[in-house]
Amino acid sequence: MGSNSTSETGGDPAALDALLARIRACRVCVEAPRGAPLPHEPRPVLRVSATAAILVASQAPGTKVHASGRPFTDASGDRLRQWMGVSDDEFYDVARIAIAPMGFCFPGQDAAGGDLPPRRECAATWHDALFATLPAFRLILAVGRPAQAYHLARLGLGAHLKASLTQTVHHWREVRAAGMALADPVAVYTLPHPSWRNTGWLKRNPFFEADLLPQLQADMARALGRGGVTSSGR
Repeated sequence: MGSNSTSETGGDPAALDALLARIRACRVCVEAPRGAPLPHEPRPVLRVSATAAILVASQAPGTKVHASGRPFTDASGDRLRQWMGVSDDEFYDVARIAIAPMGFCFPGQDAAGGDLPPRRECAATWHDALFATLPAFRLILAVGRPAQAYHLARLGLGAHLKASLTQTVHHWREVRAAGMALADPVAVYTLPHPSWRNTGWLKRNPFFEADLLPQLQADMARALGRGGVTSSGR
């Protein structure tokens, strides 16, 4: 996999536009699926630009995002923005914050009504080309284990992926330090999914809100040019 950058000043806008047009027209999970085909029409959802210095690397759209076509227009998005300490306007400023899930389309639901894992076709077909075309990021939020596995490997930090998501998040300081030591320094944060289903996880792991989030919000404020001020007040 490639490194963190194509250049320090930005990606190639024309190449990125052409690649995004192909991604948004993609039907591989219907026409050449790995396993059962996608049970509905594809609707790839991602927001990236040639200038964004912050990447939210998430899992896959849910039902509300599939309907809206806009990432994180749901309760998970509300919680994620609280974690980041950003306003809606800042979060959706694609010139500064890129949002690229591991699965671009809503993968459907299992028998219990939970969202299925991200489709494997997306990363296999598109991700290496996408991140080779995008510029270097100053800050990456790797949300969920699929994003952590991919982006840590892409950056040459695969040794920091632990046996479980909880262990990987517990070692967040080591991951961040390793990213900042790269030739193109990037603050990498390994996060759980902001779903309200993970409220119990947050209660069992108080370090996340007490220790990780203040540092994340400080890095976020710097990447957005806000100095040490965060919109959440933490």
